[in-house]
Amino acid sequence: MRLYNTLVRKKQEFTPINDNKVNMYVCGITAYDLCHIGHARSSVVFDVLFRYLRHKGYDVTFIRNFTDVDDKIIKRAGEVGKDPADIAEQYIGEFYVDMDRLAVNRATIEPKCTEHIPEMIALTEHLIEKGHAYATPSGDVYFKVRSFDGYGKLSGRNIDELESGARIDPGEEKQDPLDFALWKTAKPGEPSWDSPWGKGRPGWHLECSAMSEKYAPLPLDIHGGGQDLSFPHHENEIAQSEAATGKPFANFWVHNGFVQINSEKMSKSLGNFFTIRDILDKFLPETLRYFLLTMHYRSPLDFSFEALEEAEKGVKRIYAALAQVDVELTKTKWKKSPFPEELDAELDTIAASFIEAMEDDLNTAGALGHVFSAVRLAGRVCEDKTLRKSEGGQSFFNKFKSMMTDWSAVLGIFGHGPAPFLTELRDNRAARAGIDPAKVQELLDARQAARKDKDFAKSDAIRDELLAMNVEVKDTPQGATWDVA
Repeated sequence: MRLYNTLVRKKQEFTPINDNKVNMYVCGITAYDLCHIGHARSSVVFDVLFRYLRHKGYDVTFIRNFTDVDDKIIKRAGEVGKDPADIAEQYIGEFYVDMDRLAVNRATIEPKCTEHIPEMIALTEHLIEKGHAYATPSGDVYFKVRSFDGYGKLSGRNIDELESGARIDPGEEKQDPLDFALWKTAKPGEPSWDSPWGKGRPGWHLECSAMSEKYAPLPLDIHGGGQDLSFPHHENEIAQSEAATGKPFANFWVHNGFVQINSEKMSKSLGNFFTIRDILDKFLPETLRYFLLTMHYRSPLDFSFEALEEAEKGVKRIYAALAQVDVELTKTKWKKSPFPEELDAELDTIAASFIEAMEDDLNTAGALGHVFSAVRLAGRVCEDKTLRKSEGGQSFFNKFKSMMTDWSAVLGIFGHGPAPFLTELRDNRAARAGIDPAKVQELLDARQAARKDKDFAKSDAIRDELLAMNVEVKDTPQGATWDVA
């Protein structure tokens, strides 16, 4: 497997440091608000990486933290008159609700910042002892950026460029404008903990260094997060961790790309800011997850509701193929007629191509293309009366279903029962179109009664009424079905 390593700016062969064991750390949310679509993308990307590494047989320890004390949390608590700890717990709970709906697995270990204050104090003390940090008279502690020779190696920035835009704000006691806070002295009313420098709380960058080292030996195999975290957050993590330990912090740095809204940066001020719940109020969770996988994880992803509608068509097509194959497999008698070996061979080639795509820097967009190749091939077999009734057809359908089950476990999509999911999808589309399923069923029952009475004029009139409602009727041996036209 090859992964793009931000540290060296190219794809590299991924080999775990310790045999079959993979340690992966991904920066989690700051728990002060509902998750937006950018959080959804990062969570789904690293969930797929977690799933795929396990699919390959690796023993994966996946660590994803929660920042539960931070300026943003304190600000939100002040706005709503709550304790910051209660705000953090509330939005951690909301995170789980959203991620469960998106089929994002729990990480192996999910540490919280406030549960690791002793580890952060110890790391800060160690950095001071080694001359990489200093305490100010007021009780703040800063990391000396110039004391670490490798600063900027992840983001490709150099000290001179950073210095030109840096300044020391009034009241700060930094020795250098580039230095960043490891420990912040407590302000009145803020959460605080006792430390050798007085009451205070950790700086944001410190927590990931302290927690990753506690739960996994350094260097980590993989450290990940959104592209926006590469600087300064991940750059600062590298500096403080490597300065303290003398070891590389992580072998691979993996970053997912930004989400844009109609080709613009998502921003509350622009009015184009969407939480996960804004989207799931209109579309099924699987449609959103599928959409997030339709572009390579490192590429920018342009979100629009029109793009989601296109993604929904793709989801429907996959499930329709699975439902059709399920119908074929309900047969109890299969004929011994010949079945072309090349069709089985073609399915095997598609399966190999799916793995090749995933092995090439987790190319889910390419992998989905191979899913549709399999769907088209299954459709060809279903359309051929001789093939679909043969014993070879039965074997083909079972192989197709087995492949799709494996791929579902990797991608986290098309894992529901096809028939009930298609009904749920239809009803979701109907709700967006303002169609009442109960009214549709009432008209279908009336149409069926008219057909039974051979009143075809009435039956046709009801069909026209349904078409005017944007409802398409299909007559099958099992009875009439409907869909949104």
